[in-house]
Amino acid sequence: MKRSKPLSNRIIDQLAAAMIQNRPFDGVLASSTVANPWTQQLVSDVLRSIPRFFFNSPRSIGRQKGFRHRSPLKQRNLREESVRRRLEVLVLGPGAYMDPKKASLGLQKATEFFFWVETHFGFEHNEITCRDMACLFSKGNDFKGLWEFLRQVSRRENGGRSVVTTSSITCLMKCLGEEGFVKEALATFYRMKEYHCKPDVYAYNTIINALCRVGNFKKARFLLDQMHLPGFRYPPDAYTYTILISSYCRYGMQTGCKKAIRRRMWEANRMFREMLFRGFAPDVVTYNCLIDGCCKTNRIGRALELFEDMKKRECVPNQVTYNSFVRYYSVTNDIERGIEMMRMMEKMGHGVPDSSTYTPLIHALVETRRVAEARDLVVEMVEAGLVPREYTYKLVLDALTSEGVACTLDEVVHKRMREGIDQRCRSVMKIKPVTARKESDFHKIQ
Repeated sequence: MKRSKPLSNRIIDQLAAAMIQNRPFDGVLASSTVANPWTQQLVSDVLRSIPRFFFNSPRSIGRQKGFRHRSPLKQRNLREESVRRRLEVLVLGPGAYMDPKKASLGLQKATEFFFWVETHFGFEHNEITCRDMACLFSKGNDFKGLWEFLRQVSRRENGGRSVVTTSSITCLMKCLGEEGFVKEALATFYRMKEYHCKPDVYAYNTIINALCRVGNFKKARFLLDQMHLPGFRYPPDAYTYTILISSYCRYGMQTGCKKAIRRRMWEANRMFREMLFRGFAPDVVTYNCLIDGCCKTNRIGRALELFEDMKKRECVPNQVTYNSFVRYYSVTNDIERGIEMMRMMEKMGHGVPDSSTYTPLIHALVETRRVAEARDLVVEMVEAGLVPREYTYKLVLDALTSEGVACTLDEVVHKRMREGIDQRCRSVMKIKPVTARKESDFHKIQ
């Protein structure tokens, strides 16, 4: 027997269908709705479901959600994006996942719904629903509507408390930063007083993070210096310094310029020393950012110093820390040291090797023609319940075949790897269907 959907899910589906059909939100639609089902959670769920129906195109299927997708390297320009669409030129970045007409319709219906539940059902909007509506305006790239909406709701109160608070503005700035609108996020930060809000350390950290993502370190440092002023109400914390250290390391490596890399790494180390001087205790994330940056820029001596400093400060390293060293030693063909770091991680109980630990070691062993050791690591990886990537599996198999020792790899291990890779491909295909795909290398080697 098929289970029926919960009432909230059915209401969301019905409203989404009405929005897609562009039906008006009026008394007729209100009379066809259940007496008064509206709660803060349901209204918030409806508003959060709108981007899924209107802001995402088929190209966005399978894209990583939220802050984990790759951040843009420059400020978005809506006028330039509209010109590229008019000339039928491919738009890259977050704007590639949006159809402007559908987004405009989605914002229009979301605004109608927001005031419809208030007019016909007497629903009283609170901080959460107003915040979700403001985030919709930012995701739909309607900044004129965003400023007007904030101006209207900033006068409201719910339970004696304003519905526009510092936390809701901070969430809005984070949303703008993720979409690549850092100038608009900075404008929102400076408009907080207009909405009777005072920025706190979380608001400063959010805007500093957004500025660093597009490489505007000058403005980020200005805000940090502002937080250091005598008598400032919200001084920086360890997370503020971690944001800057991580961004200096990452942005420097993305430039590809040796001089820029050297400069950014120097700035990251200077921020680390300033952090210690001001009495902040760096955590494992701070150390990992700096160690990873040092390893990727061939500063292994400095990375090992930081690793020893972690132990002295009783900051326990984790799997990410060891993986940075393993990748460095694999690239420099110092494979014994890489394997030694992996064994040390297991022995000290600081983590369990995963696919990102084994893969660089296996590739380095194959490149140096140490095929038997690469085979042993693959077997160890499979016995630990891990599945290698299709490319890694084919690389090892081709190396074993060229050496004439392909038969040394047990058939049971072959079967487990094939089944694991095939299962992974099927799960990806469910999320991101491919309309035309030739037979992959994996199916060829079967």
